[in-house]
Amino acid sequence: MLLSELIDRGRIAFEAAEIESARADSELIVAFVLGVSRGELQSKVIVGESLDDTDAVEALFARRAAREPLQHLTGEAYFRNLTLKVGKGVFVPRPETELLAGLAIEAASKFENPTVIDLCAGSGAVGIAVATELPNSKVYAVEKSEDAFAYALENYKRLAPDATVILGDATDAFQELNGTVQVVVSNPPYIPAAMVPIYPEVALHDPALALYSGDDGLDLIRLISKRALQLLVEGGTVALEHADMQSDAVVQLLLADGWREVVDHKDFNSRPRAVTAIK
Repeated sequence: MLLSELIDRGRIAFEAAEIESARADSELIVAFVLGVSRGELQSKVIVGESLDDTDAVEALFARRAAREPLQHLTGEAYFRNLTLKVGKGVFVPRPETELLAGLAIEAASKFENPTVIDLCAGSGAVGIAVATELPNSKVYAVEKSEDAFAYALENYKRLAPDATVILGDATDAFQELNGTVQVVVSNPPYIPAAMVPIYPEVALHDPALALYSGDDGLDLIRLISKRALQLLVEGGTVALEHADMQSDAVVQLLLADGWREVVDHKDFNSRPRAVTAIK
């Protein structure tokens, strides 16, 4: 079968499944099976190449049409300049969270040799972005889920081996660093317990521990606010991701905890997505 026809077969199936990135996902799956980049695949399409045995591709098409995350099929997720290993049991990093990483990098870059802590590390995306883009930084990260920690550890060992990543609780980890940290960053769970995510990829495949945090979704953010005050030096920065409808509530809780210069930031969709504040 011509590669162009195979890609169209996937696109049609994904459009029927109401997947927004139908053609891109189809191309990425075919490229993954062939072991080439998406750009290399497109070159093969242009010259009219074909694939005789399409079974592996069509098996992945079926799983994606059932709304299994593309990243679970390929085992990889892209984040800023990184290619991260991901899979079942770890939260797949979102493009929106690149804003949070950028805010942490910007804040840390104001210090000569900053110490940065990532609370709720997940796959390691945010902390590894800091470590790789700011080589003079010392990054620490903590993740509570054993499944997610396994991915974080693998990604840190491969991409940022000088960083420290531990299995533990974000609310009490790294006591030995109290009062010495320049930046605390976190993408914690923040979905209200009764709210079901719209996308099946999230609702059915992302781990609940990485999604939900109490009736209003802010239970862990409240605890991280207080923990960050213990960890940071005077003048240090906390950066937290939140849901777009939580912007005012997060700003108010940080102000109530005594933070100053509390600023909310919009993502590339112009939605409130992350807040920064100074101790």
